[in-house]
Amino acid sequence: MMKITFLGTGTSQGVPLIGCSCEACRSLDFRDKRLRTSILVETEDASIVVDAGPDFRQQMLRQNQTRLDALLITHEHKDHVAGLDDVRAFNFLQEKSMPVYALPRVLNQLKVEFAYAFAEKKYPGVPKIELLPMEGGQTVFFGKLEVKAIHVMHARLPILGYRFGNFSYITDANHLDATAMEAIKGSEVLVLNALQKEEHISHFTLDQAVEVAKASGVPKVYFIHMSHRMGRHSLIQKELPEGVHLAWDGLQVKI
Repeated sequence: MMKITFLGTGTSQGVPLIGCSCEACRSLDFRDKRLRTSILVETEDASIVVDAGPDFRQQMLRQNQTRLDALLITHEHKDHVAGLDDVRAFNFLQEKSMPVYALPRVLNQLKVEFAYAFAEKKYPGVPKIELLPMEGGQTVFFGKLEVKAIHVMHARLPILGYRFGNFSYITDANHLDATAMEAIKGSEVLVLNALQKEEHISHFTLDQAVEVAKASGVPKVYFIHMSHRMGRHSLIQKELPEGVHLAWDGLQVKI
């Protein structure tokens, strides 16, 4: 069995947004409180997190997480990597470096943004990180769990989605080519980004995400990476077709 926990389902600034008084930001519905997008995938063999954004520490504390076998990074934007320093806690608990998988371009950027962690003479206590290159189409195993990287486009930026067995995860995309659609074919569950209703240069809109969900043939689809401009969860969910759902922070899905 595989358990997926949605650690965060919000866009780069989270929801509520600082200084905003819109209906979604003022909502008291817990489903409208969204940390930056991330998931935890757990099997009997492994515990894996996809993306370590600014809320990574808070998310790990909320989960009472004491084991983490690897981090998979989709791309280098701050809302997906800013919390990487906090792997130090797992370095201490597990007495080893944290494997971090990402595109080579992304790994190079991490060396710049967290230069102190990769310096020749390291300050005591810096995070211990093992950088492991990953390309679209590449497969890695964590015990019996097979994870395949999926090449997708975030505007003109190539990024990675991931398929864990029969669970596929795509965030920050606005285009899936035929190869990507084939890679998610046959999944039991698909997670897909849906930023807002209005057009956006680098993210699927709600309508676009619904169309991809239908085209995929996956029976159960959850949307993530939602802006406050999406509106309130309780209202938007009523507009979605059968089998398509808005995810929320803390939601757990078992496969």
